[in-house]
Amino acid sequence: MDYTLETSQQKEKLLKTIYTLQLKSISTLQTASPLLRGQRGMGMVTQQQVHELAGKAKNLCGDLDNIKNLLHYCQDDLVQQIPNPTGNRYGGVSGIHCSLDGSIYVTAESAPWVHVLNSRGQTLQSLPCQQTRKESSTFLPEDVTLTRRGMVAVADMMNGAIWVFNPHTTLPRGEWIKIRKVGSPRGIGVDSTGKILVADYAQGQVHSFALDHAFRILNIHSVSDLQGPRYVSPAPNGGFVVSEECGDVKVFMSSHKLLCSLSSKYGHQFGNPAGVCVDVDGSILVADEQRRTVHLFPENGAPICLVSTGLRRPTGVACSSFGHLFVADTGENCVKVFKYHVKAPYSPINPA
Repeated sequence: MDYTLETSQQKEKLLKTIYTLQLKSISTLQTASPLLRGQRGMGMVTQQQVHELAGKAKNLCGDLDNIKNLLHYCQDDLVQQIPNPTGNRYGGVSGIHCSLDGSIYVTAESAPWVHVLNSRGQTLQSLPCQQTRKESSTFLPEDVTLTRRGMVAVADMMNGAIWVFNPHTTLPRGEWIKIRKVGSPRGIGVDSTGKILVADYAQGQVHSFALDHAFRILNIHSVSDLQGPRYVSPAPNGGFVVSEECGDVKVFMSSHKLLCSLSSKYGHQFGNPAGVCVDVDGSILVADEQRRTVHLFPENGAPICLVSTGLRRPTGVACSSFGHLFVADTGENCVKVFKYHVKAPYSPINPA
């Protein structure tokens, strides 16, 4: 059968099914509503029938959510492959962050650099990770993010420190400022209130704190009892999402109380969860280093495998407001760009 004809028939059948459900539900509502409001009792409707109908309706709503999500997203749509700006001298790319304007910030294993790329993968700027006032002292960034003021912040696991690059100094090229000592910072992010989030791998904690204009630390809070936290990302509810090595992905509220774990909420089994990010729709995206996949966990519906093939060792992930997914593939030492939205959910150029 011709593929176009087959697809057209499938579309027609799906639309007819949804339209039939819509008509039947409206008809039943128009009949039942005045009877249930205007008379005593339930007529001949039994409690068991109500219970069964509620269960079927819940399952049907779940099926419709899944259909909506499967129409909304696409799988394994690789559109670009960006080589590591550092080259092959150091280890593979590991940390990645995408800003609102589409700029990409990349770190690599054992490389004392943060590279800033445009959306096409061209290098805009390279920041050497070096203490300006101590020319021989370099550090190795594990992960990268942007503060609310637009400054680059990195986690330095080797020295147990957080660094922020301040371009507004008397020095011509800016200056890295050491913010605080942390046990073993591995992942870094910024929550919706502007607080810096740090995944402390060895201590099993996530720290959050604010910075004032003089780079002083304010309002430190910590979440404990995590199993090897690796990457951390802000959550839609004002909290954060953190991946645990060889474990789970957990979502915390702004009060730092556990909201849920993705494995229990969605019945999903992780191998070795690594990079996490949250898109503009509030969906959580997780790279699984062991299974070599990236899954999307929507607010409603079942998990969706966005990338099922072509990854060797996915670590960091980031998504743009233009509907693109950036995966730091450490195994192939490059950033792979996938289109995962059928249509971009938001465009800063034309928000409408």
